[in-house]
Amino acid sequence: MERAFPNRTEAGRQLAEELGKYVGREDVIVLGLPRGGVPVAYEVAKRLRAPLDVFIVRKLGVPGFEELAAGAIASGGVRVLNEEVMRAIPYADEAIEAVTARETAELERRERIYREGRPPPELRDRIAILVDDGLATGATMRAAVKALRQSGAAKVVVAVPVGPPDTCLELEQLADETTCLSTPPFFQAVGQYYEDFSQTSDADVRELLSRAAQEMSEQNQVDHNDRR
Repeated sequence: MERAFPNRTEAGRQLAEELGKYVGREDVIVLGLPRGGVPVAYEVAKRLRAPLDVFIVRKLGVPGFEELAAGAIASGGVRVLNEEVMRAIPYADEAIEAVTARETAELERRERIYREGRPPPELRDRIAILVDDGLATGATMRAAVKALRQSGAAKVVVAVPVGPPDTCLELEQLADETTCLSTPPFFQAVGQYYEDFSQTSDADVRELLSRAAQEMSEQNQVDHNDRR
């Protein structure tokens, strides 16, 4: 199945239509993978009437061979290690501790920038819907799913507008539920399936998270008044 999206906003709206069973559920949280996943996740969260946050994943590259991932860290202080790679690295524990410290500092810096003082969300026992603007290799999303498992999420749902068939299939086996709207057989890059794939900035991410928090607060106030 193949389709093109005008932009991330429209992709998010179409994705939300496939996730209708989660509308209004109090145990749902939508997590966007920055940066490009956040505009998509914003539309999903808005239509599901669910809170929006970011879930940041940082790769732990092997010192000297940074492209080789020994693992990843994610929001919430979670670390996932690739034991096979770790066994092949000399002095692996010391090397990865140093990399972990450096990447943790960067992850925390990004969380401060994006959340602007808002506390990180509680994920335990919640349905976490992980959203990105598309999958390529799926490495970041796989790390995010594993990290959410460690954080105690009750259910992990992966939702993306587009991805290669084999990557989507792999995520289906890893997550509790996976929605890939478009799975083109001759996939090359996520951007080719968007008419507008302009870069999402840190300022865009901050603005969307702030707007979502404000809208959620207003919605909660309306719900509270309706119950009175």
